[in-house]
Amino acid sequence: MRYLVALEETAHFREAAESCGISQPSLSVQIKTLEEALGLTLVERGRGPVRLTLAGREVSARSRDILDATQGILDLSVTLKSGLGGTIRLGTSATLGPYLMPHVVGDLHKSHPDLRLYIREAAPRELLRELNDGVHDLILTQLPVSGAALTTSRLFREPLSVALPADHPLTEKAMLDGPDLTDQTILSLSPSYTLHDQISALCVETGATLSRDYEGTSLDALRQMVAMGMGATFLPALYVKSEIEGRAQDVIVRPFRGRRFSRSIGLVWRSTTGASAAYGRLAQLIRETAGRFPDLVIEG
Repeated sequence: MRYLVALEETAHFREAAESCGISQPSLSVQIKTLEEALGLTLVERGRGPVRLTLAGREVSARSRDILDATQGILDLSVTLKSGLGGTIRLGTSATLGPYLMPHVVGDLHKSHPDLRLYIREAAPRELLRELNDGVHDLILTQLPVSGAALTTSRLFREPLSVALPADHPLTEKAMLDGPDLTDQTILSLSPSYTLHDQISALCVETGATLSRDYEGTSLDALRQMVAMGMGATFLPALYVKSEIEGRAQDVIVRPFRGRRFSRSIGLVWRSTTGASAAYGRLAQLIRETAGRFPDLVIEG
């Protein structure tokens, strides 16, 4: 196909052969072999400039597309070996992705314009199942994640603060600790979220009551229930910065235990993938973006 395209461009067997770095007889043989394989006459043979037949022009046009695509694969292989490129399918938790990924995507678009992220949100336990099923190349989620065939790259720890109704007595305190939560009603996400287990364990430790009447399906739902006076909850720092700071104060946020209560966030992928080096590089780029948020503690 490359020889046929060269022949169309030069309209001369010798010049086409020279441009391809082979002898003229070799090029002629290759063109003849292509004609025999297709059962078509591709070149008008006679005196004067070489012309392609109608079939030759059509085959040449399609050959250009194939050659361009082939070169694209070669270029992509170089990019993937040396860094990040192509399309990466990333699964992320709905309690994290909307508040971090817009910043990450903006940075990646500037530093790696050939990289495309296809992002899908789901609950953490669903993300893990879909990762093992091959739906995602990697997932951004709360840790820990179990699985002998998985590789985890820790990114950062995200503090969890107590969100209270605006008229709650505890809003008078600048910082809250375990005893402050005793007998308090704590709202949480459903058990499909890793955050639920973490908050449930804290309630047992502090003597707080984990509400079973209604379990939220989003951080926004939790915030709205808190505003209605149904209880208190824990909200991650990125959500607080995005959705609460600088807005109407129907919910007041207070740090808990000096911001020592936090969740760990990481990237997880299948250990059998051939792209561990690229995913490790992506993890570092996410850390660099996360480093712009003073509340986050960078890991890894």
